[in-house]
Amino acid sequence: MTIVVVGAGISGLSTAWALTKRGVPVTLLEQGPIPNPLSASGDQHRIIRRAYGGQGGYQRRIGDAYAAWDEMWEDLDSKHLVDTGFMVMSQSEDDGGEDYRKGLVAGGYPFEDLTPAETADRFPFVDPATIRYGLVSDEGGVLLCQRIASDLRDWLRAKGADVRENAEVKAVNPAAGSVTLADGQVLQGDHVIVTAGAWTLRLFPQLALKLTTYRTAVVYLTPPQDLVEAWERAPAILDPGGPVDGYILPPVAGTGLKFGAGIHKYKADPNQDRVPKAEEGETLRDYFSPPFSRIGEYRVDDVVTCAYTFTADEHFFAASEDRATIVSACSGHGYKFGAVVGQKLADGIVSRDMASAQTWLEARD
Repeated sequence: MTIVVVGAGISGLSTAWALTKRGVPVTLLEQGPIPNPLSASGDQHRIIRRAYGGQGGYQRRIGDAYAAWDEMWEDLDSKHLVDTGFMVMSQSEDDGGEDYRKGLVAGGYPFEDLTPAETADRFPFVDPATIRYGLVSDEGGVLLCQRIASDLRDWLRAKGADVRENAEVKAVNPAAGSVTLADGQVLQGDHVIVTAGAWTLRLFPQLALKLTTYRTAVVYLTPPQDLVEAWERAPAILDPGGPVDGYILPPVAGTGLKFGAGIHKYKADPNQDRVPKAEEGETLRDYFSPPFSRIGEYRVDDVVTCAYTFTADEHFFAASEDRATIVSACSGHGYKFGAVVGQKLADGIVSRDMASAQTWLEARD
């Protein structure tokens, strides 16, 4: 059995890793370098956390995700996870912060409630007059994406996998189990797994009824000097409350202070508008006042554009056709599950039971 994996973001890399561990020969194809800065998983760092708002199925699967990452760290001989814990704030009733809190309560997961004053005392970058409450938990952290991708690439090559960078796939033939590269070369496998992220619709345009590609961006900031130390010891912030649908990752292990906003996205081709727009960093930064005080004093260091494929209900997507399986384990929240997604897909291939993998990925139970 030989498997061709199309796309070397975290899902593709993890699938190749899990298949290789199971003794299955793999050819992994990536249209750019690995890590690819244009991919959804090519940024500096991403969040892993227990809290999941109303998505209880994914909240219950976080334990599996942590176990898969632990197995990967053992293989890579390095842990690319910084256990920062997480924080949530609420600015108004029924905002994102409150959804997270309700999800933690429903799941019976531990956290510590903080009053506005306690939140600001512990995290002095917060304006206590703008929030209803904060909460913190130890069950969360920051995954170092670029280090993970580089180490997985090197591990796969060391184990004999055929890892090809700058190998753009132009077509997939599910019936034949083959892919055609941009240079005309045709590669044959017993099965093809497509983990092409935002580029999936270029290979399977008929999936536009189920998948939508969005363009967004994140901003890296330097805070005022007197707040640098507070941010360096800060947890990952899952939601600052209010309408922004935002998140913040602290500057850990050589990464920057990253702000991202769910409201800052629009439908676009994955190659569209990949150069940041003028003042886009300032726009992103300013979404976060409130609840952060003195936001105008934060210097914009960099803006990184991203492309994601979403489903309407933000559950992951998986479908099989003949000798091909197409997976979109994203919808803006997939990175934390990357390692276990690879395991589930590899198990589906080896057991010839991809339906079970699909059920796990969709997380509707």
